[in-house]
Amino acid sequence: MVVLVRRYLAIFCAGLLLVLGLSACSPNQLRNPTAQVSQIIESQLGDPGTFNYALNNSSPNVFGYTYEGLITEDGLTSEIEPAIAESWEVSDDKKSLTFTLKDNLKWSDGEPLTVDDVVFTYNSIYLNPEIQTDIQDILRIGKERKLPKVEKVGPKQVKFTTPEPFAPFLRTMSLGIMPQHALAKTITEKDRDGKPLFLSTWSTNDDPKSVITNGMYTLEEYVSGQRVTFRRNPNYWRQDAEGKKQPYVERLVWKLVDNRDTTLIKFRSGESDIIEPLRPEDFPLLKNEEKRGKFKVYMGEARPVTTFMSFNLNQGKRDGKPVVDPIKSKWFNNTAFRQAVAYAIDRNKMNTNSYRGLGVLINSFISTRSPYSLSPEQGLKVYDYDPEKAKKLLTDAGFKYNGSQLEDSAGNPVEFTLMTNSSNTLRVSLIAQIKQDLADIGIKVNLNPINFNTLIEKIGNTYDWQAYLLAFGSGPEPHYLSHVWQPDGASHGFNQRAEGGTKMLEGQQVSDWEKEMGRLYTQGATELDDAKRREIYGKVQQIGQEQLPWIPLVVERIMAVGRNKVEGVRYPESGGITWNIHELRVAE
Repeated sequence: MVVLVRRYLAIFCAGLLLVLGLSACSPNQLRNPTAQVSQIIESQLGDPGTFNYALNNSSPNVFGYTYEGLITEDGLTSEIEPAIAESWEVSDDKKSLTFTLKDNLKWSDGEPLTVDDVVFTYNSIYLNPEIQTDIQDILRIGKERKLPKVEKVGPKQVKFTTPEPFAPFLRTMSLGIMPQHALAKTITEKDRDGKPLFLSTWSTNDDPKSVITNGMYTLEEYVSGQRVTFRRNPNYWRQDAEGKKQPYVERLVWKLVDNRDTTLIKFRSGESDIIEPLRPEDFPLLKNEEKRGKFKVYMGEARPVTTFMSFNLNQGKRDGKPVVDPIKSKWFNNTAFRQAVAYAIDRNKMNTNSYRGLGVLINSFISTRSPYSLSPEQGLKVYDYDPEKAKKLLTDAGFKYNGSQLEDSAGNPVEFTLMTNSSNTLRVSLIAQIKQDLADIGIKVNLNPINFNTLIEKIGNTYDWQAYLLAFGSGPEPHYLSHVWQPDGASHGFNQRAEGGTKMLEGQQVSDWEKEMGRLYTQGATELDDAKRREIYGKVQQIGQEQLPWIPLVVERIMAVGRNKVEGVRYPESGGITWNIHELRVAE
């Protein structure tokens, strides 16, 4: 849902990756010819969670269109390109980066965008201990998890200094820059709880027109459950070779839908122009209609996400009460139990039935498109379907069978609840199969598909969950998942600390393998030799597959569909039909 590194930083779900009808506004109204406005209409699964770039942790998010950083990446080649920066220099000791900004940059409200905005964004927001976000985890460096120093060193120059060399640092500079003139007071002024007002600024309850952006588009309208409308930013810097301002498309409209069936219906009825991602079950139908319907189906490689199942390993307490039933917690924290579950899931059947054969079985949380991906041929452990092996692992670990029902050593029937987001019919079908597969080894699974934002709240804040199935973006740079794999990471969901990862719960424990994964992630980020980095991240993946905090499943191939009137599409193997939105045009 998004462009470049921003696509990967915008997190979960993965999966990571995602979209109620436009009841108050008909398609004819949106396409009113009197408006004389070029536009692209797309369906999105669910509502955005915030309009505040720094606080985003859900999908869909609006920020790929509304904010821009110092650099960006080419969607086809992944090459780093200038964004609001004109150029940059790396010091000889590899510990500092100095950026020079482009001339005459402006915010969407017409105010100048300067180096002061860059320094403010980092020092007052991203590096501010009172504003805990995933971004801060990504910027922590070395064993001591120190943050970089950011300073103005000239009228157009900003310098970033790290405590030690930091391999992924340049690519992190795609983080969006935020406006000092609009937000400075929200940092210093506090609410009744003593927290910065920034934490409640630019929520989806605010007027979207009040949100000041520096990206290609501004927010024009938001109607919950119906639509988000973007309008071209008149002050955006980019122009084509002939000097014409980009982007060319004046308006983007997201129709907010509650399931992918509605997405398909709206596209086939002509109410939308794009679907991405395209469900495997919809591929044959739309491929057959491609010529007659005047649209094109695009297919790439395996989606750069990890679809996985995870158990709640948190052994802590809140208000004196365990966040997970101690009986179930004992099962979940047993490595043999997690491995048995992995062996019991028939991923080939999952691919055939749910993905219509268009999926790819995955064995790691690092995308196979990443140069740091470890393959089974290189020694990565694989859990091919083997229910008998699963049963043996369980009985060897002290579990026993009472008829067909699995019980623990104390005679407790093994039963747990598995959640996913109800709006994603593909994931709902996956948990239905897992229920059947685990029943074959005596485990009872209760299914609980729920609202996506409710699910994220349970995982990240209340810890009121036993197991879930979701997806998480996993781009080419492993470090962008550091907020997941560092024990104090803000998205360390399977054993989440309180307050964004900064505070341990009463009785919470961190296993040795968690600590080792965190140590290796730190080492990998500070190692500049690429061969050594591959070795380090290979070890991380081996630990992950042995311990299975995430049980990797199947991911779909990247697919999208777009109408022929949307011209200029250059579809990447990694997906993103609108990655080059600035170049797209809508034919008359």
